[in-house]
Amino acid sequence: MATVKKQWFLIALILIFSLVIFDKSGTIARAGIFLKQNHGAPFMIFAIFILSGMIIEIEQIKAGIKDIKATSSALWVIVIISPIAAGIFALIPMETGVILGLFLVAVMPTTLSSGVVMTGQAGGNIAHALFITILSNCVAIVSIPFILPMLLNSLNLKTDLYIDQTAIFIKLLLLVLLPLLIGLILNKKILTISPKQKKQFSIINQCIVLCIVYMSLSGAREMLIAKGSVFFIILPLVVGFHIVLLLASSGTSHLAAIGKGRREAVIFMGSQKTLPLAVMLQITCFPEYGTALLVCVLHHITHLMIDGFIAVKIKP
Repeated sequence: MATVKKQWFLIALILIFSLVIFDKSGTIARAGIFLKQNHGAPFMIFAIFILSGMIIEIEQIKAGIKDIKATSSALWVIVIISPIAAGIFALIPMETGVILGLFLVAVMPTTLSSGVVMTGQAGGNIAHALFITILSNCVAIVSIPFILPMLLNSLNLKTDLYIDQTAIFIKLLLLVLLPLLIGLILNKKILTISPKQKKQFSIINQCIVLCIVYMSLSGAREMLIAKGSVFFIILPLVVGFHIVLLLASSGTSHLAAIGKGRREAVIFMGSQKTLPLAVMLQITCFPEYGTALLVCVLHHITHLMIDGFIAVKIKP
Protein backbone atom coordinates (compact mmCIF):
# COMPACT_ATOMS: atom_id res chain seq x y z
CA MET A 1 0.00 0.00 0.00
CA ALA A 2 2.89 2.36 0.80
CA THR A 3 4.39 1.74 -2.66
CA VAL A 4 1.05 2.47 -4.34
CA LYS A 5 0.71 5.71 -2.37
CA LYS A 6 4.24 6.77 -3.28
CA GLN A 7 3.95 5.85 -6.96
CA TRP A 8 0.33 6.91 -7.46
CA PHE A 9 1.13 9.41 -10.22
CA LEU A 10 2.99 6.86 -12.36
CA ILE A 11 0.30 4.22 -11.71
CA ALA A 12 -2.37 6.72 -12.75
CA LEU A 13 -0.51 7.47 -16.01
CA ILE A 14 -0.34 3.78 -16.90
CA LEU A 15 -4.00 3.30 -15.97
CA ILE A 16 -5.12 6.21 -18.16
CA PHE A 17 -3.09 4.92 -21.10
CA SER A 18 -4.58 1.42 -20.72
CA LEU A 19 -8.16 2.62 -20.36
CA VAL A 20 -8.03 4.91 -23.39
CA ILE A 21 -6.24 2.49 -25.73
CA PHE A 22 -7.94 -0.76 -24.76
CA ASP A 23 -11.50 0.54 -24.41
CA LYS A 24 -12.99 -1.10 -27.52
CA SER A 25 -16.12 1.06 -27.44
CA GLY A 26 -14.04 4.26 -27.62
CA THR A 27 -16.35 5.94 -25.07
CA ILE A 28 -13.50 6.99 -22.78
CA ALA A 29 -11.55 8.49 -25.68
CA ARG A 30 -14.62 10.36 -26.97
CA ALA A 31 -15.05 11.99 -23.58
CA GLY A 32 -11.41 13.12 -23.67
CA ILE A 33 -11.81 14.45 -27.21
CA PHE A 34 -14.93 16.36 -26.12
CA LEU A 35 -12.95 18.04 -23.33
CA LYS A 36 -10.09 18.83 -25.70
CA GLN A 37 -12.38 20.33 -28.35
CA ASN A 38 -14.12 22.47 -25.75
CA HIS A 39 -10.93 24.21 -24.57
CA GLY A 40 -10.31 21.83 -21.68
CA ALA A 41 -6.50 22.05 -21.90
CA PRO A 42 -6.23 25.89 -21.72
CA PHE A 43 -8.57 26.01 -18.72
CA MET A 44 -6.57 23.28 -16.97
CA ILE A 45 -3.23 24.97 -17.66
CA PHE A 46 -4.71 28.23 -16.34
CA ALA A 47 -5.79 26.42 -13.16
CA ILE A 48 -2.34 24.82 -12.77
CA PHE A 49 -0.59 28.18 -12.72
CA ILE A 50 -3.09 29.75 -10.34
CA LEU A 51 -2.40 26.93 -7.91
CA SER A 52 1.35 27.21 -8.60
CA GLY A 53 1.19 30.91 -7.73
CA MET A 54 -0.56 30.03 -4.47
CA ILE A 55 2.16 27.49 -3.62
CA ILE A 56 5.36 29.41 -4.33
CA GLU A 57 6.91 32.19 -2.26
CA ILE A 58 8.20 35.56 -3.46
CA GLU A 59 11.62 34.66 -2.08
CA GLN A 60 11.68 31.59 -4.34
CA ILE A 61 10.97 33.75 -7.39
CA LYS A 62 13.79 36.13 -6.52
CA ALA A 63 16.17 33.21 -6.01
CA GLY A 64 15.10 31.68 -9.33
CA ILE A 65 15.67 34.86 -11.31
CA LYS A 66 19.09 35.35 -9.71
CA ASP A 67 20.18 31.77 -10.42
CA ILE A 68 21.76 32.58 -13.77
CA LYS A 69 23.95 29.47 -13.77
CA ALA A 70 21.04 27.04 -13.45
CA THR A 71 18.89 28.98 -15.94
CA SER A 72 21.61 29.06 -18.58
CA SER A 73 22.28 25.33 -18.01
CA ALA A 74 18.63 24.48 -18.72
CA LEU A 75 18.54 26.70 -21.81
CA TRP A 76 21.75 25.10 -23.07
CA VAL A 77 20.06 21.69 -23.09
CA ILE A 78 16.73 22.99 -24.45
CA VAL A 79 18.07 25.09 -27.32
CA ILE A 80 21.43 23.53 -28.24
CA ILE A 81 21.82 19.95 -27.01
CA SER A 82 18.30 18.82 -27.93
CA PRO A 83 18.52 19.64 -31.69
CA ILE A 84 22.02 18.17 -31.88
CA ALA A 85 20.79 14.95 -30.27
CA ALA A 86 17.86 14.81 -32.71
CA GLY A 87 20.24 15.23 -35.64
CA ILE A 88 22.29 12.27 -34.41
CA PHE A 89 19.19 10.11 -33.89
CA ALA A 90 18.08 11.00 -37.43
CA LEU A 91 21.08 9.08 -38.78
CA ILE A 92 19.12 5.91 -37.94
CA PRO A 93 17.17 4.80 -41.06
CA MET A 94 13.53 5.77 -40.41
CA GLU A 95 10.62 7.06 -42.44
CA THR A 96 10.47 10.82 -43.05
CA GLY A 97 7.42 11.39 -40.82
CA VAL A 98 9.12 9.83 -37.80
CA ILE A 99 12.28 11.93 -38.22
CA LEU A 100 10.20 15.06 -38.79
CA GLY A 101 8.28 14.40 -35.58
CA LEU A 102 11.54 14.00 -33.68
CA PHE A 103 12.81 17.32 -35.10
CA LEU A 104 9.60 19.06 -34.02
CA VAL A 105 10.01 17.68 -30.50
CA ALA A 106 13.67 18.66 -30.38
CA VAL A 107 13.16 22.36 -31.16
CA MET A 108 10.29 22.81 -28.70
CA PRO A 109 10.66 24.89 -25.54
CA THR A 110 9.98 23.31 -22.19
CA THR A 111 6.50 22.22 -21.21
CA LEU A 112 4.10 24.74 -19.68
CA SER A 113 2.88 22.69 -16.75
CA SER A 114 4.09 19.18 -15.96
CA GLY A 115 7.78 20.07 -15.57
CA VAL A 116 6.91 22.68 -12.95
CA VAL A 117 4.75 20.23 -11.03
CA MET A 118 7.41 17.50 -11.12
CA THR A 119 10.15 19.93 -10.08
CA GLY A 120 8.12 20.73 -6.99
CA GLN A 121 7.35 17.08 -6.40
CA ALA A 122 11.07 16.26 -6.49
CA GLY A 123 11.85 18.98 -3.95
CA GLY A 124 13.13 21.59 -6.41
CA ASN A 125 12.43 25.31 -6.77
CA ILE A 126 9.02 25.68 -8.44
CA ALA A 127 9.54 29.40 -9.02
CA HIS A 128 12.78 28.76 -10.89
CA ALA A 129 11.07 26.09 -12.99
CA LEU A 130 8.38 28.63 -13.88
CA PHE A 131 11.02 31.19 -14.81
CA ILE A 132 12.74 28.69 -17.12
CA THR A 133 9.36 27.85 -18.69
CA ILE A 134 8.58 31.48 -19.46
CA LEU A 135 12.09 32.29 -20.68
CA SER A 136 12.45 29.20 -22.90
CA ASN A 137 9.07 29.79 -24.53
CA CYS A 138 10.07 33.38 -25.29
CA VAL A 139 13.42 32.22 -26.71
CA ALA A 140 11.59 29.64 -28.86
CA ILE A 141 9.98 32.43 -30.87
CA VAL A 142 13.44 33.18 -32.27
CA SER A 143 15.11 29.76 -32.04
CA ILE A 144 12.46 27.62 -33.79
CA PRO A 145 12.42 29.54 -37.11
CA PHE A 146 16.23 29.39 -37.12
CA ILE A 147 16.96 25.83 -35.94
CA LEU A 148 14.05 23.82 -37.41
CA PRO A 149 14.81 24.72 -41.08
CA MET A 150 18.44 23.67 -40.49
CA LEU A 151 17.27 20.24 -39.35
CA LEU A 152 14.70 19.99 -42.17
CA ASN A 153 17.39 20.51 -44.79
CA SER A 154 18.54 16.95 -44.15
CA LEU A 155 15.06 15.72 -45.16
CA ASN A 156 14.84 17.92 -48.27
CA LEU A 157 11.43 19.23 -47.16
CA LYS A 158 10.24 22.40 -48.84
CA THR A 159 8.18 24.52 -46.46
CA ASP A 160 7.62 28.14 -45.59
CA LEU A 161 7.86 27.99 -41.81
CA TYR A 162 5.99 30.79 -40.10
CA ILE A 163 5.81 31.28 -36.35
CA ASP A 164 3.01 33.52 -35.11
CA GLN A 165 5.03 35.39 -32.50
CA THR A 166 2.09 37.48 -31.31
CA ALA A 167 -0.06 34.39 -30.74
CA ILE A 168 2.68 32.70 -28.70
CA PHE A 169 3.23 35.79 -26.56
CA ILE A 170 -0.50 36.10 -25.92
CA LYS A 171 -0.66 32.41 -24.97
CA LEU A 172 2.19 32.85 -22.49
CA LEU A 173 0.59 35.97 -21.08
CA LEU A 174 -2.86 34.45 -20.62
CA LEU A 175 -1.97 30.88 -19.66
CA VAL A 176 1.20 31.43 -17.61
CA LEU A 177 1.85 34.95 -16.38
CA LEU A 178 -1.73 36.05 -15.67
CA PRO A 179 -2.80 33.01 -13.60
CA LEU A 180 0.56 32.96 -11.84
CA LEU A 181 0.07 36.58 -10.76
CA ILE A 182 -3.47 35.81 -9.65
CA GLY A 183 -2.18 32.93 -7.53
CA LEU A 184 0.57 35.07 -6.00
CA ILE A 185 -1.91 37.83 -5.13
CA LEU A 186 -4.30 35.32 -3.58
CA ASN A 187 -1.40 33.86 -1.61
CA LYS A 188 0.01 37.14 -0.31
CA LYS A 189 -2.92 39.56 -0.12
CA ILE A 190 -6.19 37.69 0.24
CA LEU A 191 -5.84 34.15 1.57
CA THR A 192 -3.80 32.58 4.34
CA ILE A 193 -2.54 29.31 2.89
CA SER A 194 -1.10 26.73 5.27
CA PRO A 195 1.71 24.31 4.37
CA LYS A 196 -0.85 21.48 4.44
CA GLN A 197 -3.04 23.31 1.91
CA LYS A 198 -0.03 23.94 -0.33
CA LYS A 199 0.68 20.21 -0.31
CA GLN A 200 -2.94 19.57 -1.29
CA PHE A 201 -2.69 22.13 -4.10
CA SER A 202 0.40 20.30 -5.39
CA ILE A 203 -1.56 17.04 -5.53
CA ILE A 204 -4.41 18.79 -7.36
CA ASN A 205 -1.86 20.12 -9.88
CA GLN A 206 -0.65 16.60 -10.58
CA CYS A 207 -4.24 15.45 -11.09
CA ILE A 208 -4.76 18.24 -13.63
CA VAL A 209 -1.62 17.12 -15.48
CA LEU A 210 -3.15 13.64 -15.65
CA CYS A 211 -6.27 15.16 -17.21
CA ILE A 212 -4.17 16.93 -19.86
CA VAL A 213 -2.41 13.65 -20.69
CA TYR A 214 -5.82 11.98 -20.93
CA MET A 215 -7.05 14.53 -23.48
CA SER A 216 -3.87 14.29 -25.57
CA LEU A 217 -3.98 10.51 -25.57
CA SER A 218 -7.69 10.47 -26.47
CA GLY A 219 -7.04 12.64 -29.50
CA ALA A 220 -4.23 10.37 -30.69
CA ARG A 221 -5.98 7.04 -29.95
CA GLU A 222 -7.10 6.28 -33.50
CA MET A 223 -3.65 7.04 -34.89
CA LEU A 224 -2.00 4.89 -32.24
CA ILE A 225 -4.24 1.96 -33.13
CA ALA A 226 -4.05 2.45 -36.91
CA LYS A 227 -0.25 2.70 -36.92
CA GLY A 228 0.39 -0.13 -34.50
CA SER A 229 3.58 -1.33 -36.22
CA VAL A 230 5.10 2.17 -36.31
CA PHE A 231 4.36 2.46 -32.60
CA PHE A 232 7.08 -0.11 -31.84
CA ILE A 233 9.59 2.00 -33.77
CA ILE A 234 8.58 5.34 -32.28
CA LEU A 235 8.37 4.22 -28.65
CA PRO A 236 12.03 3.19 -28.22
CA LEU A 237 13.05 6.25 -30.23
CA VAL A 238 11.28 8.76 -27.96
CA VAL A 239 12.32 6.88 -24.82
CA GLY A 240 15.96 6.93 -25.93
CA PHE A 241 15.76 10.59 -26.95
CA HIS A 242 14.27 11.65 -23.63
CA ILE A 243 16.82 9.65 -21.65
CA VAL A 244 19.59 11.42 -23.58
CA LEU A 245 18.08 14.79 -22.64
CA LEU A 246 17.78 13.71 -19.00
CA LEU A 247 21.42 12.62 -18.95
CA ALA A 248 22.47 15.87 -20.65
CA SER A 249 20.50 17.94 -18.13
CA SER A 250 21.85 15.97 -15.18
CA GLY A 251 25.41 16.06 -16.55
CA THR A 252 25.23 19.79 -17.22
CA SER A 253 23.97 20.53 -13.70
CA HIS A 254 26.76 18.33 -12.30
CA LEU A 255 29.48 20.07 -14.34
CA ALA A 256 28.09 23.47 -13.34
CA ALA A 257 28.08 22.38 -9.66
CA ILE A 258 24.36 23.05 -9.27
CA GLY A 259 23.29 21.56 -5.97
CA LYS A 260 20.17 19.82 -4.73
CA GLY A 261 17.14 22.06 -4.59
CA ARG A 262 18.34 23.88 -7.71
CA ARG A 263 19.27 21.08 -10.11
CA GLU A 264 15.76 19.56 -10.18
CA ALA A 265 14.49 22.48 -12.28
CA VAL A 266 17.40 22.03 -14.71
CA ILE A 267 16.81 18.28 -15.04
CA PHE A 268 13.05 18.39 -15.62
CA MET A 269 12.74 21.68 -17.49
CA GLY A 270 15.77 20.91 -19.65
CA SER A 271 14.41 17.57 -20.83
CA GLN A 272 10.64 18.05 -21.08
CA LYS A 273 9.04 19.48 -24.23
CA THR A 274 5.75 21.27 -24.73
CA LEU A 275 3.13 19.46 -26.82
CA PRO A 276 0.63 22.14 -28.00
CA LEU A 277 3.17 24.14 -30.03
CA ALA A 278 4.54 20.96 -31.66
CA VAL A 279 1.02 19.89 -32.62
CA MET A 280 0.27 23.35 -34.00
CA LEU A 281 3.37 23.31 -36.22
CA GLN A 282 2.69 19.77 -37.45
CA ILE A 283 -0.90 20.54 -38.37
CA THR A 284 -0.19 23.88 -40.07
CA CYS A 285 3.15 23.17 -41.76
CA PHE A 286 3.32 19.38 -42.25
CA PRO A 287 -0.25 18.00 -42.36
CA GLU A 288 0.74 15.28 -44.84
CA TYR A 289 3.07 13.68 -42.26
CA GLY A 290 0.62 12.25 -39.72
CA THR A 291 3.29 10.03 -38.19
CA ALA A 292 5.07 13.17 -36.99
CA LEU A 293 2.10 13.96 -34.77
CA LEU A 294 2.30 10.46 -33.32
CA VAL A 295 5.95 11.05 -32.38
CA CYS A 296 5.08 14.33 -30.64
CA VAL A 297 2.24 12.79 -28.63
CA LEU A 298 4.15 9.64 -27.68
CA HIS A 299 7.16 11.63 -26.55
CA HIS A 300 4.94 13.82 -24.39
CA ILE A 301 3.28 10.82 -22.76
CA THR A 302 6.61 9.01 -22.38
CA HIS A 303 8.43 11.88 -20.72
CA LEU A 304 5.52 12.32 -18.29
CA MET A 305 5.71 8.66 -17.29
CA ILE A 306 9.51 8.56 -17.00
CA ASP A 307 9.81 11.87 -15.17
CA GLY A 308 6.86 11.09 -12.91
CA PHE A 309 8.75 8.00 -11.77
CA ILE A 310 12.03 9.93 -11.33
CA ALA A 311 10.34 12.75 -9.41
CA VAL A 312 9.00 10.28 -6.89
CA LYS A 313 12.36 8.51 -6.58
CA ILE A 314 14.43 11.64 -5.91
CA LYS A 315 11.86 13.34 -3.69
CA PRO A 316 13.43 14.27 -0.33
